[in-house]
Amino acid sequence: MAKTAEAVEEKTEEKQNQQNDAAQADSKTQAQSVELSEAAETATVGGGGSIDILLDMDVPVTVAIGQTEIPVRRLLQLGPGSVLKLDKPIDAPVDLYLKDTKFAAGEVVVVNGQFAVRIKNILGPGDSAVKATET
Repeated sequence: MAKTAEAVEEKTEEKQNQQNDAAQADSKTQAQSVELSEAAETATVGGGGSIDILLDMDVPVTVAIGQTEIPVRRLLQLGPGSVLKLDKPIDAPVDLYLKDTKFAAGEVVVVNGQFAVRIKNILGPGDSAVKATET
């Protein structure tokens, strides 16, 4: 039994010494510069380069029918039955976004009793840089 108590005391002292050593090492830590060699570019992509797993992923698409700005005072007064007038006329195309990037324009339609969007045009690579906050 005495040997067990001594072993526990030794382990406790050893842990305290390690903690003290770590604290001293932290206060004496110095940064050193390291030279790294440049990796050679290769044409192969790791993992076979297959993007098939990405093709089955769902991505959220947002459809913006318009926007408006109102003072906070008016916002706090909104309730059931309140109407907010948006900046677009009824016949203007709606904007489709992936995250905050506009990628297409279309028109709102109804399919089987649910809203849907008929794509009118897909934006090209130069056009897709339009952010949601800019329109």
